Amino acid sequence: MNAAARRAVFAARRAIDVHVHAEVSCHHAEDPIFAEFADAATRYFKADRNRPTIAETVAHYRAQDIGFVMFTVDMEAGTGIRRIANEEIAEAAAENSDIMIAFASIDPHKGKRGALEARRLIEDHGVRGFKFHPPLQNFDPGDPIAWPLYEVIAHYRLPAIFHTGHSGMGTGMRGGGGVRLKYGQPMLVDDVAVAFPDMPIILAHPGWPWTDESLSMALHKPNVFIDLSGWSPRHFPPQIMRYANGQLGHKFLFGSDFPLIPPERWIAAFGEAGFKPEVHEPILRANALNLLFPEE
Repeated sequence: MNAAARRAVFAARRAIDVHVHAEVSCHHAEDPIFAEFADAATRYFKADRNRPTIAETVAHYRAQDIGFVMFTVDMEAGTGIRRIANEEIAEAAAENSDIMIAFASIDPHKGKRGALEARRLIEDHGVRGFKFHPPLQNFDPGDPIAWPLYEVIAHYRLPAIFHTGHSGMGTGMRGGGGVRLKYGQPMLVDDVAVAFPDMPIILAHPGWPWTDESLSMALHKPNVFIDLSGWSPRHFPPQIMRYANGQLGHKFLFGSDFPLIPPERWIAAFGEAGFKPEVHEPILRANALNLLFPEE
């Protein structure tokens, strides 16, 4: 299916969720270190501890008629957790190209080796974007250590999602599980947006306690967007609503943070949160469609 055909298929979906996690490998048992983080996140989000497989996630999104972007987080250097292979997500996306889009995650500490992997995943496996989680990957997003990766992503003009704000992962663990929240400050990504203006950047989550930094960047930089995952819309900081209903309605994207927040629950809360009717379609679908499948 070519890009135009995929765009048409996704345009017909009820919504497009740009923030879905793969937390269960098809080939390996759960990593014991990840289990500790998952236990803590389950308590924090009041979620189901039994994480769905990739196949179960696909089935859930088909039942909801929602297209979605899926990724794992390669945080081997920062946590020691064995990563889920990017190829697992890419293979599932290839088999379900009418509803699923594969993003990859590569630990920036892998340097040029990671950059070569990124190019291979794009050219050979159809990966359509990348996910970074600076607090879990233990790096400043503006550090040149990540430049080789960014250069590949920018070359192909693919989007990069950066976790911003508080991290539910590690919350309540001794020492926060070693997670440094400072790397989630959105303004740390500003240097990246300047250096790579052709790489669309998605700041994940409302970015609390630095929400205003995310809004400023989205206002200032044409290539910066914000996904609204990880929080119920009922609890968004008020400035999110104000800017979404005003001059930044074209910059916000629907994201759930599944499996921690089900997409149907997020959408239901979104409909009651006070967003203007005219921004519902852009946020739930159109903005993501234009970002993921840009028209030539």
